[in-house]
Amino acid sequence: MAGVGVVGGGSACLFCQIARSSTSTHLLHTDDKVVAFQDIKPAAFRHYLVIPVEHISTVKDLQRRTEDYNLGIAIYPCIVWNFIKEQLCQPRFGFHQPPFNSVNHLHLHCLALPFSPRWKHLKYMSMGPLGFIEAEKLLEKIKP
Repeated sequence: MAGVGVVGGGSACLFCQIARSSTSTHLLHTDDKVVAFQDIKPAAFRHYLVIPVEHISTVKDLQRRTEDYNLGIAIYPCIVWNFIKEQLCQPRFGFHQPPFNSVNHLHLHCLALPFSPRWKHLKYMSMGPLGFIEAEKLLEKIKP
């Protein structure tokens, strides 16, 4: 899988440390493919992140192939939904694309609106090949 490995990952990557449970971050969900936790700087009423256990830098590293699509399905809300469905009245799911991603470890934002403060919606706007990409659109893009 592209983007996987030690480069950009390993002990220097905070999200890799979280995925290996080597931080004090409280995990809301964990399995062999993904972990989920609350965002430390929430941009909405509820804000969770879902990351792959395996280091993948960004959405740009995902390609149109079965293994990447299956990972996207694992990250996508079918798993997340089980533990946050009661809290997400107006859910929004997506990824920041470079250069607007804050951490170089793929992470799905799970947002329960409204945004807080309201201006944060700007950070989660789709701007074509830049900005925020909705999870469903990413899955369509990488479907083999």
